[in-house]
Amino acid sequence: MVESLLIETRNLTKSYGPHVALDDLNLNIPHGATGLLGPNGAGKSTFLKTMLGLIQVTSGEGSILGYDIRTEGEEIRSKIGYMPEYDALNPKMDAIYQVQYSGELLGMNPNIALSRAHQALEYVGLGEQRYRTVETFSTGMKQATKLACALVHDPELIIADEPSNGLDAKAREFMLQTLENTVRQGQKSVLMASHLMEDVERVCENIVLLHKGKLAAQGKIEDLKAIDKEVEIHVWGHATKMEEGLLDKGMKVRREGRVMRVRYQDDSTYHTILSTAAKCETQIRKMHDHEASLEDLFLVIMERLGYDVKGSEALLGDLS
Repeated sequence: MVESLLIETRNLTKSYGPHVALDDLNLNIPHGATGLLGPNGAGKSTFLKTMLGLIQVTSGEGSILGYDIRTEGEEIRSKIGYMPEYDALNPKMDAIYQVQYSGELLGMNPNIALSRAHQALEYVGLGEQRYRTVETFSTGMKQATKLACALVHDPELIIADEPSNGLDAKAREFMLQTLENTVRQGQKSVLMASHLMEDVERVCENIVLLHKGKLAAQGKIEDLKAIDKEVEIHVWGHATKMEEGLLDKGMKVRREGRVMRVRYQDDSTYHTILSTAAKCETQIRKMHDHEASLEDLFLVIMERLGYDVKGSEALLGDLS
């Protein structure tokens, strides 16, 4: 295991009888912010629980922050702040005492935990509401309280499971900004599981994509996006003829009216587009590179590249 990595696994497998929840995972997750993606049943929750040392793996090995997930679960949990998706708060407790209690569960001195609880609640925007009971909080305030509970012991890694789930636009923006600040200003690492691609792209630099317990892709978002690079053109006149001309030359084209997106192959793609337009007497009124969204990337990997283990280099190589 390489200690400079945030998380590393080798042939990590978790089975529940005949059901394989994690299937031979080999991960190399760097420090920083990483999005954990995958459809329902992909194995995300099982993976998080194995990283926290809450369940034992069937075979393989893994380390997180340099600690062995098989034998050093207590040390791991002392270094991690976990913000679960489910409701984990006591509705009858004041927020300040809820966060203090979370610190005490991790072995903090009660006075230190209380002091840290004040700081954590201020950080997540609940400083003025800290003496209110949790049951009086909105969904956004409850999510912020869970984040404060995760931050109270100043962890090296925050695991945030669906952190913006159920939030309105304002609360969601504040949550994402807080997570961004935690990574960029607080110099902490974040592992963020979310079904909202826009949120992951906002906070994270890297992604891990799971499907049916297997690793579908891992790497930097900007590198992985290159697998679906397209050139977008806005045309006028003979659009159908031009589309047919591009298809005849082996180009892959997506068209909506006068807007076409042509799959980028290499630098000759631009020449092919221009020469085809000239031959078809079609005007190109705008041409620029189209940057795929993370959602586009997700669909491309799931639909075209299958579910074999792939990093950014392998994915790019598949299209060369």
